[in-house]
Amino acid sequence: MTETTDSRPNIVWFCTDQQRFDTIGALGNPHIRTPSIDRLVAGGMTLRNHYVQSPVCTPSRASFLTGRYTRTNGVHSNGNGQFPSHETLVTRIFADAGYHCGLIGKLHLTGAQSGMENRTDDGYAVFEWSNMPRPEDGTSHNNAYHHWLRAKGHDPFELFKDVDALIGPGVPKALHQTTWLAETACDFIETSAGSPWLLSLNPFAPHHPFDPSPEYLDRYDPEAMPDPLFRESDLERQERFAEIQHQTYFPVDPRKFHPRGADPHHFPDNKFVNHKGVPREYYAKAFIAAYYAMIEQIDDAVGEIMAKLEVTGQLDNTIFIFTSDHGEMLGDHGLLMKGARFFEGAVHVPMIVHWPKGIAPGRQSAALTESVDIAPTLLQAAGLDVPWFMQGKSLLPLLTGAVPPDHHKDMVLCDFMDAFGKLYSPDRTRATMTYDGRYKLISYHGHNLFELFDLETDPGEFENLWDAPQMAEKRWDLYRQQVDLTVRQFHPSVSRTLMF
Repeated sequence: MTETTDSRPNIVWFCTDQQRFDTIGALGNPHIRTPSIDRLVAGGMTLRNHYVQSPVCTPSRASFLTGRYTRTNGVHSNGNGQFPSHETLVTRIFADAGYHCGLIGKLHLTGAQSGMENRTDDGYAVFEWSNMPRPEDGTSHNNAYHHWLRAKGHDPFELFKDVDALIGPGVPKALHQTTWLAETACDFIETSAGSPWLLSLNPFAPHHPFDPSPEYLDRYDPEAMPDPLFRESDLERQERFAEIQHQTYFPVDPRKFHPRGADPHHFPDNKFVNHKGVPREYYAKAFIAAYYAMIEQIDDAVGEIMAKLEVTGQLDNTIFIFTSDHGEMLGDHGLLMKGARFFEGAVHVPMIVHWPKGIAPGRQSAALTESVDIAPTLLQAAGLDVPWFMQGKSLLPLLTGAVPPDHHKDMVLCDFMDAFGKLYSPDRTRATMTYDGRYKLISYHGHNLFELFDLETDPGEFENLWDAPQMAEKRWDLYRQQVDLTVRQFHPSVSRTLMF
């Protein structure tokens, strides 16, 4: 390793796509194997109540990369033509401060239909971009993972020609995008040693389609998986959401076997189930098995990267963040994938911070935290000023023990602002969720539709208390707090020079 006098920490920012909070062995899931992530938990600090600012990819990523809420930065949906020029990414700030910044995997701040994502001034000197593993979005000639496959003598179109179902075995581990990501990350870590660096790692997994490598899928028996959160009353309740955007058009009882008798590991009838739509009927345990297999495959990548940090002598002063951009319904309440619903599976994600030099090992916190807090946290940890326009609150005092571990914020905020357009509903759905650690309130604007859950007595979020007589006073108090919080998030895009 090259010696350096710069003591600022390196940063690995590992952000999976669509990973819900309850998918880590060390944090209470006995059905999944995650030894490498468990090591992060044992050696760092886990924030157990961490929430995203949007249940959809692009607005969530824009929020944690700018440190600003979605209603402030103006990024509300996937597939945007460009990123707002007035917004500054935290990676740009790090690059300007002398950090060597790299991205491997998704950036996903704009659409990629023209063959390449329309980059903003992101600060990445290394840009190993791969929007998705399957060569189906017109970007293969710019997809770094596909370049890697071709260098190994594999044509991506040929490799994926039979991997086209929503669920089932994907390509072998040796050729998987997650393997490419880990290998490329290790190369970056080794060649960047000697100066402070920031590495954004953004695998496509465990986002649907649910197609882990066969070696991992075979380790998970669907019948050994837990049931999704579901009651018969969910089907009737979901009828009220027919005009609310979600990738699940028709909620179903997810506990039943596929009526056609398909192997629960595989769905060979691709006319019935394909990656472009959600099936009208499905067996949730099969999806859970494939989803967990994808996460175990990610876990192996985490282990390889940790080993490279160790062998290069960089582990002690590297901040390793493990988190996700949003969750996955995975059959809960009869729903798959994501949209304008704010159940825990959709908006509550993992947040683990490992930094041997700066954080005592094995600590956990139940404080409410948000993804918008990540950018100011990293800046403060690196000794850099947090700019005036960032709205997140640094987690560093919480992580280092400078403040008690039981409180960070009174309430968290999550928005869905027409993220899908008319693709999944004729209505331009707009909705807001606030959560204070006990009560979760969701307002579906323009629909006279509200949900109020008491997660202390109803952690599965089955009983909507909005119309409950005993909640008459409490619901309006929570609604007032929600309005006050959302108004406070409107923030200037220019600094003020004159005070009156």
